[in-house]
Amino acid sequence: MTDATASGQARTVRVTGPLLEADGVPDVAMGEILHVGPDRISAEVVAVQGGRATLQAYEYTGGIRAGEHAAPSGRPLTGLFGPGLLGSAFDGLMRPLTSAPVWLSPDRPLHTAEGADARRWHFEPRVVTGDEVSEGDVLGVVPDSGAVEHRVMVPAGTHGRVEWIAEAGETGALDRVATVAGTDVHLSDHWPIRRPRPFRERLSDPVPLHTGQRVLDLFFPVARGAAAAVSGGFGTGKTMLLQQIAKWCDADVIVYVGCGERGNEMADVLDDFAQLADERTGGRLVDRTVVVANTSNMPMMARELSIYTGISIAEFYRDMGHDAVVIADSTSRWAEALREFANRRGDLPAEEGFPADLSSQLAAFYERAGRVTTLGGQDASVTVIGAVSPPGGDMSEPVTTITQRFVRAMWMLDRDLAYARHYPAVQWSGSFARDTAGLARWQTVRGDPEWSVRRATALEVLAEADRLASLAEVIGVNSLPSRERMVVLGGRLLREAVLAQNALHPHDATCSDEKGAALLDTVLEVIDACHAAIDRGATATAVERLDFGPVIRAAQAAGRDDSATIATIREQALDELGRLP
Repeated sequence: MTDATASGQARTVRVTGPLLEADGVPDVAMGEILHVGPDRISAEVVAVQGGRATLQAYEYTGGIRAGEHAAPSGRPLTGLFGPGLLGSAFDGLMRPLTSAPVWLSPDRPLHTAEGADARRWHFEPRVVTGDEVSEGDVLGVVPDSGAVEHRVMVPAGTHGRVEWIAEAGETGALDRVATVAGTDVHLSDHWPIRRPRPFRERLSDPVPLHTGQRVLDLFFPVARGAAAAVSGGFGTGKTMLLQQIAKWCDADVIVYVGCGERGNEMADVLDDFAQLADERTGGRLVDRTVVVANTSNMPMMARELSIYTGISIAEFYRDMGHDAVVIADSTSRWAEALREFANRRGDLPAEEGFPADLSSQLAAFYERAGRVTTLGGQDASVTVIGAVSPPGGDMSEPVTTITQRFVRAMWMLDRDLAYARHYPAVQWSGSFARDTAGLARWQTVRGDPEWSVRRATALEVLAEADRLASLAEVIGVNSLPSRERMVVLGGRLLREAVLAQNALHPHDATCSDEKGAALLDTVLEVIDACHAAIDRGATATAVERLDFGPVIRAAQAAGRDDSATIATIREQALDELGRLP
């Protein structure tokens, strides 16, 4: 019998970085949280053998020694989901960072009952005593909790008569606001972050998520509720692209998860979001954003938890009927945390030392994305966009290859494009989107039947231009036949006028669907006019000497929704080409 068993208290017997082992815990459950040591650091049970439990610590274990007390909490890691999330920043354990001191201490409370925000909220009821309600129905709203409406709903599995409802007025985050069929409903909702929240059904018909980035919306679109990944080596612009999507996509709520990235990048994100005006609401972008920051200088295993915290927050707002986007930067750092802990446990390593269950872990994460009918009957979604940072830009490494199996869109970033100052540096030959057929039907119904034809034609021109560019490097562009030279010219016009986008220009930081279609139509018509000029007997040199600058600069000359200016530029370019012999 161990000393821990004899004393009736659980005690640590082994400490190896974030891995702890404790004796004397016969009734502990998998996934339960234990509080270890005098600072009560949080550790999750990941294995149980007899009275010994293996724990995964989510905080710094320096100072923890064998014999420390380990107190079971009786519940899994649970967050408090309620008003006060929007506009705030949390760490991987859902502890507030917005109001935290500069030097963080390990005894900061979780965002749960022990550490709930003391702020008072204005509750407005939407039902009266005696009403019959079902799970997911709205009981009331909290209008002062952010840029989107915060709705207090009937919990899952509860239905019946409203026995009591709070009057309009100020209430605390943990206060009771209603009683439905004997079940008390509080202003805030506790939920285990590893457990997906329930919904009525998953919807399969795709609806596009507008990102504001032309290369994505025109060529590699992502549907609401789908999963996408951005893959590229160091310096290719992953973080910049993700920040632009967060700023300009048409989702209601943004959850930005900084998982293992540099702290200065997360500070820039918070500063940018706080200063950027939100065109959707007229306020600040940060007012509909939740930041989960677990940077490279924070405890390593909290990275593993941070993405589940982020997606649980997104599901919370999805259940209210909102469209949420989770941006995880980056899933590679999350996978590295899994690898380190698996190695400390002595698990049999798979490819490149990653755990054998990496594939199922990635699948479980991306699987929580989806466009659904909520319990309340509303159409809402959680879209997941994850960054993949392959070491050395090796796209054949395990995290990248496994991720490709579970996402609906993959945006490969090209180092050569990035170094040539082409932003976004999305590689059109390696990227893909699996929902284009369904999205083409959606575009047809909405009045744009040429969407898929336009996309296919442009990708064909780009592919042919890339093939000829390799040949031109050997023999020179002037040695190519005239029609092939027009293909090379067309590829350049597509790259510079459509695919490239200036994130700092007020007219080009984001692009509407109408403006993107007008730009692409303009370039394709100019390419056709170039071929027509060659067919009439014009020389390739004469065509190449024309000034295509207005076409290339059309995106910046026209406003965000200004298709008329682009049409004028198109007519001028076609007129010049038409005057060639």
